[in-house]
Amino acid sequence: MSDAPKPGDPGRDAYLAEGNAKQARKRVAADALIRNQQGWLLLVHPTYKDGWDLPGGMSEENEEPLTTVHRELTEELGLADINMQGLLCVDWVEPHGPWDDLLAFVFDGGVLSHTQIEQMAPGDDELSEYGFFKVQEALHLLPARQRARADQALQALDDGSTRYLRNGVPAWPAAGSRD
Repeated sequence: MSDAPKPGDPGRDAYLAEGNAKQARKRVAADALIRNQQGWLLLVHPTYKDGWDLPGGMSEENEEPLTTVHRELTEELGLADINMQGLLCVDWVEPHGPWDDLLAFVFDGGVLSHTQIEQMAPGDDELSEYGFFKVQEALHLLPARQRARADQALQALDDGSTRYLRNGVPAWPAAGSRD
């Protein structure tokens, strides 16, 4: 018989808070797949790590991933008016190096207008540059981990099937896939 307090019992919130404090915390990242009118991908070059990346970043404490990607796009590129078109993939990344595991969300940021592109500008010192690249060139510029995730996000964009990934690899074949 469990001695856990039942709903409505005094002390139940304290009991649940204690359990919450002991549970694992996940790091969360949220990026956007953003294109120009030609279908080229927007990449950013962060100053704090090697290589290019999709625009976005890490969630703050208790921040929803969709809020994260909007905040990061606004802070880093001045893109405050992006309407996300949907979720393309969620990637669980195993612990690596000094890092614990991570949940990485990739949202469809749609196609930017010429005006949005002209008004885009780095808003802080976290980016050294940004640019639009043809898809194959963009994938080549991304580090392996981000490349696998971006490639799966592009496939999800093409076939309309949201993907759950493990280290960039689909956990099961996409709907309609013969894999």
